[in-house]
Amino acid sequence: MSGLFNRLPQFPPSPSGIEREVLRAMPKLTLGGSAAFLSPAVLMRLWYGWSWPLSGEQALISTDIFLISLLILYWTVLFTVALGAFIVLVMKGPGYVADPYPLQDAERPNPHLKSVWPR
Repeated sequence: MSGLFNRLPQFPPSPSGIEREVLRAMPKLTLGGSAAFLSPAVLMRLWYGWSWPLSGEQALISTDIFLISLLILYWTVLFTVALGAFIVLVMKGPGYVADPYPLQDAERPNPHLKSVWPR
């Protein structure tokens, strides 16, 4: 297991960019945005009370459905942006040595390697 992650020697580090700021802001954006999207439904209930006339009840249900759909869209956008920032963060990390892969058509092929395809 010691040779599982071999760092590339003398790999130039990439400077951190806006991806760290985006990832740090995600909790605040999630909570603040969710509260902003849910506040109209709460305000409607507080303003008019829990006793709605029959026509107002339909408006309340329609508002709830609309706000929930906007909230799910907002969460999806935040997740997509956070995933992109995380991928950039990982890609800017240290370089690792991959397993060697012998090329069959190299300029100086290894005579010990046998070709799978008949010639």
